[in-house]
Amino acid sequence: MTDGPPSGALLLDKPRGLTSARALSRVKRLLPKGTRIGHTGTLDPLASGLLVLLIGRATRLARYVTPLDKSYTTTARLGVVSTTLDAEGELSKAEGPIPDEPAIRSELPNFTGNILQVPPMTSALKIDGKRLYDLHRRGIEVEREARPVEIHAFDLLSTDPANHTATFEISCSSGTYVRSLISDLAQALGSGAYLTALRRTRVGDLSVLDATLPDYLNEDNIDNHIIHNATVLGRLPGVEVPVETRRTVCSGQKLPRFGVGGSYRVLADGELLAVYRDEGDLARAEVVLCDP
Repeated sequence: MTDGPPSGALLLDKPRGLTSARALSRVKRLLPKGTRIGHTGTLDPLASGLLVLLIGRATRLARYVTPLDKSYTTTARLGVVSTTLDAEGELSKAEGPIPDEPAIRSELPNFTGNILQVPPMTSALKIDGKRLYDLHRRGIEVEREARPVEIHAFDLLSTDPANHTATFEISCSSGTYVRSLISDLAQALGSGAYLTALRRTRVGDLSVLDATLPDYLNEDNIDNHIIHNATVLGRLPGVEVPVETRRTVCSGQKLPRFGVGGSYRVLADGELLAVYRDEGDLARAEVVLCDP
């Protein structure tokens, strides 16, 4: 990282049992006082894996990172259902036989591509101003509309017939509920299932393989783990501008259009200055990260 206030993303490998809020708090204590920090999508305490934390001015980039596709590995116990669709709920035996590997594989294509998914009652989604998980804790269930999600890949990695478990790898659009996906798959097979493990492995092009466990971070090394803003938005197209244009960009002024569809990065000497979008004959700043 360059000198000055920290700005960029920190890829955190959240361990199971730690809340996302507590993980964020641990990192915040290691940063200079007053440094802004935010996440781009939480993980349940029982889940592990990649949390993308945005630091400093990079918090302005959340709107581009949060909607990125996600990838997960997950293990499900078959033949048993849970009131929360995971190991925290009350368990009961599901009706019907436990599906075997060929049956599971044959059903996976029906849950790949564009599908409709009903959010679980344990989700943080709000209906009439109330969180679904708050209603669930009070024993209240409400109607939820099915929402479109996209499952890019849904692969069976292994099965353990002795323990009635199956492990999957899933690549999906943001907003997909993996616990619901597994439950719906099992129901389609005439059985039931719940999650026993969930690990997020990817957010866009950002991988958990490049992430750091919270316990390995300290005040002396945290700067070494903050990645540059240009890398955070690596999926957006980029345009290079001359260094003498920097002041114009950092002032948020309009530029001649670049002929790029959608949002794009504006860089000078490889540094991400801003995100712009063409509007007619000009380009308008959506987010500015630098000082004039």
